[in-house]
This record gives sequence, structure tokens and C-alpha cells, in this order.
Amino acid sequence: MKLIFPDLKTIGEDLSLSSFRSLGEVVTYPFSTPEEALKRTSDADVVITNKVPINKETIGNAAHLKLVCTAGTGTNHLDMDYLKKRGIAWRNVAGYSTDSVAQHTFAMLFYLLEKLRFYDDYVKEERYVDDRAFTHFTQSFHEISGMTWGIIGLGNIGRKVAAIAEAFGAKVIYASPSGNPPQEGYTQVDLDTLFQNADIISVHAPLNTYTENLINREAFCKMKKNCILLNLGRGAIINEHDLWDALNRHTIAAAGLDVLCTEPMCQDSPLRKIKDSQRLFITPHIGWAGVEARTRLMKMIRTQIQEFFGISQ
Repeated sequence: MKLIFPDLKTIGEDLSLSSFRSLGEVVTYPFSTPEEALKRTSDADVVITNKVPINKETIGNAAHLKLVCTAGTGTNHLDMDYLKKRGIAWRNVAGYSTDSVAQHTFAMLFYLLEKLRFYDDYVKEERYVDDRAFTHFTQSFHEISGMTWGIIGLGNIGRKVAAIAEAFGAKVIYASPSGNPPQEGYTQVDLDTLFQNADIISVHAPLNTYTENLINREAFCKMKKNCILLNLGRGAIINEHDLWDALNRHTIAAAGLDVLCTEPMCQDSPLRKIKDSQRLFITPHIGWAGVEARTRLMKMIRTQIQEFFGISQ
């Protein structure tokens, strides 16, 4: 059996593939264009992809291909009709990154909430050396305890974030853009109520017709001026031009983004203009990528391959 990883660098080349090599021949490429993928997958039995689209243009020559595994939950890059026509099975994964994304949510929050960039610079620039006071109060911060934390998208990650926020003493509310029924043990509100009342808003929803452009100028105008907005769902849930305007006008206090409308960041992104790290903190879609999360991901994919081909553990 031949297993092809056409874009291993998007999963992480630091992970061991020894468990996959016990299943057959493993061939890896850091990245692949559609044209390169068409050649590279031609003799594959299994393709394990992350961002390479799977369609006629990329696997049209793969005469022996039996299974496509995508290293993520989303399947929008898979041409389902083409796979069905060819009789090629597909698998995706879910739940592997819950702890990693929840952890990154709080890392982003603390960076913004406690003005950590300012205080790190303050010390490293040696302004603390021989200062008159042992504590510096130029930039104040507030406790999470007593704040209202609004969550958009109460799936596995949203519930994990809710539990941690409550442990810090926050009051947690959530909204379901798709109109799902209330979940027991959680306080569901409509979006307007969430926007108007939340001191912290974190987004953990998928991108769909209910969430695309959900947070726009109208939504920002309803938020508190002290609101910190965190997006760890999908970039296009937030209108980036409207976010740029809201930050410039101090409509909200700050935003932390681990996802963008275009990834990697594009040249004409309006967010490139904001250099103040206390108002805008962007990380390059790393929330899901803790070593343990990626290790779980690879174990899940290997298990899927084993089960599909009837290979014993």
C-alpha cells in the first residue's frame, strides 16, 4: 500500500510517521500545487491531505486510489460528487484539537487583557531598572471574575472554553447563529443580547450560511467599548474591514484573531495597517496545532486507514 502526504508541512514535519510506515510505503511532500498533486498521487492507494483540494484536477490520474483522509474537520476542499463517482472513500477527523484551541483562546485573551506586550517591553527596554515604584500602573487591567463571557458556537471547543471561563468566575452566555435548541446547563441568548452584554466574546463556530460575515459594522456598534473579541473559528465570520474600522474608532477595546479571511495573510488586508499590539493580536492559525493535538490527529487518521483496510492493531 502506498500512502501519499501531498502537503505535510501544513500538518507539521516534526511529527513521526513511523506508525504510517508500518502500513506501507509513505511518500511526503512539503507542499503541492494541483498540477504537482496530479502527478504525485498517480500511484497512491491513500492520500492524506490538509489543504490540497481533492478533485479531478488533483487525483484524476490516481487509478488505484481507494481512500482520502483529510487532516481536519472541514471537508469543503473535497469534491464529494467526484469521489462518489470514482468510488473513493473519504474520512475527516473531529475533536482532536479541543484542548489546544481552548488553551490558545486564553493565551490570546491574557495577552490583550493584561497588556502583556506593554509590560514585557517596559521591562526589556529597562524602564523598570531603578524605577521609583515596585509596581507600574500605566496600563491597568481587570479580573475575568464578574465579567460576562459570550460564546458564539457552543460545540466541543466552546463548551471547554465555557468551563474554563466559569472557573475564573465569569458569567457565560452563548448564542447559536443557526438557531439550534438550548443546551442543558448553559444560558442561551440571541445574538443582539450577546453583543450588547458580553465583556469578552469568543468565536468557535464553523463557517456556513449562518455565520459568514456575522460580525460586521452593525454588530460592532452593539458591543461594549471595553469588549475584547477573539476569533478562533473561521476568518470570514468577521468582516475584516469593519473590524479595522471598529478598532480605529475604539468601538471595541481589542481583538485577537487566530484565523483570517485569507490565509496566509494577503497584501491588501486592512488589518496590516494596525500596528498597536494592545488593540490587535494575530497569530497564524496555530490554535489547533499543539503537539499533542497534532499527535492525536495523526493517530486518528492511522486508525481510520486501519479500519478501512481491515488491518489489525
